Parts: sequence; C-alpha cells; structure tokens
Amino acid sequence: MGKLNAQEGLPAISPAAVQYGALPYRFTAAGTLEVLLITTKRSKRWIIPKGDPIKGLRPPKSAAREAFEEAGIRGSIAEKSIGSFRFQKTLEGAPNQLCDVKLYPLNVKQQMKDWPEASHRSVRWFAPAEAQAAVNDVGLQTLIGRFVEKMSSKAGLRRKAMVKAELSSELSG
Repeated sequence: MGKLNAQEGLPAISPAAVQYGALPYRFTAAGTLEVLLITTKRSKRWIIPKGDPIKGLRPPKSAAREAFEEAGIRGSIAEKSIGSFRFQKTLEGAPNQLCDVKLYPLNVKQQMKDWPEASHRSVRWFAPAEAQAAVNDVGLQTLIGRFVEKMSSKAGLRRKAMVKAELSSELSG
C-alpha cells in the first residue's frame, strides 16, 4: 500500500499534473455563440483541446498550440484562465494520472481542413447547452456554463450599444 494521508487514514493522492486547455468558441453570422469540441483519440468522448505544458511557451500559448494540433484551429487566446477542472487521464500500461487543466477561451478565426491529429479526432461546433451535455466532466460542464453566461451578458451589452448608436445616428441625420 502507498503512503497514507495522515489525517484520514486514506491512501495519499499524488499531486495533479498541470495541463493547459483551450475553450474554442465563435459567433455565427446571426450572432449565436458556438463552442467547438473534439473527440479523444481512444474512447471518442467529447472534450476540449488540452495537453501538457510546452517548454518555452506561456500557458495561454501552450493551450493555443494544443488547439491547433488537436483541432486544427487558430485564433485569439485569452491571457487569463477562466478556471480549471480535474480529470483522470488514462494511460496505457500505467496508473491513471490526476490532471488539473487550466482553461483559456480561444476566439476561433481560422479552421484548417488538415491538421496534425486530423486522422485521430473528430471536431464539431455545438450550441453551448449541447456542448455542456456532450462533455462528461462536471467541472468542464460548469466552466462552459460560466463562460456562456459571461459571453451572453457581453453580447447583450454590445447589442444595446449598437442600438443606441443606430438611434443616435437616425436622430442626428
């Protein structure tokens, strides 16, 4: 048996490995928010692009690189994480690894027809509620929900500003 947690008499939990992930999103021509998900290589579950830190890259750039390699997308990555979630990474021939994924929104500007992991993964744009339902991880579902709420309130403010600008130009013209 491994080390014990002195307080609870339970096996000690090994520290979580840090990963960086991207939450790819875009707005349709109609102004509707969409979220891009990818499938895992083996089980084909829906997830977000993520991976281990890349030497020489800051966390957001590391997440953006993973998004390109795993989903074939490029865009503007946020400098600030919107939060993190934990999951158990299944490794062939080794014990599962607990991972803590820091998530960065990625506003997608370009989607490639071919990319490094295209033959191993599927990509799909989802309505936000569908994206939340498609992912199995509760922590990731929560982060998607919080992100959608934040983006919805920003979109509402933008629409109000546009309406005010239109009214102002109609009244002055």
